[in-house]
This record gives sequence, structure tokens and C-alpha cells, in this order.
Amino acid sequence: MDADNEVLNYSKEDRKNHILREINLHTRVSFETLSAKLGVSEDTVRRDINELESESLLIKVKGGAMTNGYHYSSSNQTYAVESKQIIAQKAINLLHDGMVLLIDGGTTIREFIRLIPNDLNLTVFTITALSAVQLLDKPNIKTIMIGGSISSYSQMCVSGEVFHQLANIKVDLLVFGTNALDVEGGYSDSDWETVQVKKAMIQASRKTAILTISEKLNTVLKMKIASLSEVDYIITELNPDHKKLEVYKKSDSDLIII
Repeated sequence: MDADNEVLNYSKEDRKNHILREINLHTRVSFETLSAKLGVSEDTVRRDINELESESLLIKVKGGAMTNGYHYSSSNQTYAVESKQIIAQKAINLLHDGMVLLIDGGTTIREFIRLIPNDLNLTVFTITALSAVQLLDKPNIKTIMIGGSISSYSQMCVSGEVFHQLANIKVDLLVFGTNALDVEGGYSDSDWETVQVKKAMIQASRKTAILTISEKLNTVLKMKIASLSEVDYIITELNPDHKKLEVYKKSDSDLIII
């Protein structure tokens, strides 16, 4: 057992289970973040992740790892898929014929796209190639890909051209997922490029809807994207009157919990 591991009395199995939970919950997690949470060296985290990848339990990416369910080749591996399907169905109720949307990517957004009715006429901008491909299955959606270099962390386009294109549109509704949401900490993430693009997405939108499983509520990552005052809708799998959502309702009278 590693010396740094002995301090906190974590077994290797405990560490690996914690790593899997963090990655399933937040989609992607860095070596640095896992090292700090577990109180072990980044080399120890890397070794654990290498073993988990060899067991096909996650995917190693530059600087960390991501959940299998987020990968383009994934099939029926989405974490909390039933909750995400409930969230997606609620979000569909915000749509109406002729709307212009902006969306990102992720497993909850994937479920949202799947549920868009085939007879609904929409224009949808996206910064994520996998979302664009999925949208092509919808016969009455005009899909516009906002392009640029693609981040290996978020799988979103993050180059300077993205900011230029976002600055020249104003969509009816932004629908996007989150890795962390908190009353005080707001909407946050761990990657600088991702945070900057998501800020630009909010500025390009008249209304903003965040889709999140309830496990991500009351969690905060390193970099703030927006305060709750910049968000119009929070959509979870919970009933809007659930006790866990009370503090979010009280935080902003204009915030709609669905």
C-alpha cells in the first residue's frame, strides 16, 4: 500500500470505487481533483485509473478520465439513465414549433435530443459534434454546427471562431447540462476552455435551462460559469416540491424549477 494511502486508510478498492462515482457523477474528472479528494498522489490516481480502464470501467483522457457513457461508442452505459430520461421529457415541454435552440453535449442532452418529436420544426445550433450527428436523425430540425478546434476534455468546440459565431446569434433557449450546481457556487466546471465557451453560450441566449440529475446539486467545481440569477430553468428528475430543491427556489424568485 502507498505511504500516502496509509494516512487516510483507503484501500485500493475504496479509491477505485470513489473514482468511478466521481467520474459517473461529473462525467469527467482530472487527476489533480481526484488526488486532492482522495489525499493520495497523482501517480497513485493514474495507476488506479489505468486499472479501471483495463477493466473497461472508464475511459482515460488527457489529464484525467471520463465515463464510458459519454464516449461516442457507448451503448446503454449511461449513468442514471432513467433519471436523465425523466429530465429530458420535462425539458421537451419547453419547446414549441419554430424555436431556435442552442445546445451542448453530454448524456442528459443525448436523451433530450432522442425525445424531440419528429414533427417539431426547430433550428438548433450546437457546439458538439456528437449532438450534431444525433440531430440529423430529426427530419424537421435544421442543424447548425458552430465549429472550431475540439476539446478532448468536453468534446465541445472551443476555439476563437466559436466565440465569434456565438456573439452573432441570439437564440430563444439554451439547453445544456452541468457537472456541478450549487446555490452559492452557481454553475461550475473544472476546465478553463469549457467554462469560457459556456459563458459565451449564456450570453447568446434569451433563456437558459440547466438539465441536471439531483446528485449534482449542492456540488461545486473549481471554475464558476454563472450564478443562479443568470439561469431561468433548473430541470431535475425530482418533483419540483422536493425538499432538496427548496433552497434553489428561495435563492431567486424568477428561477423556475421543473
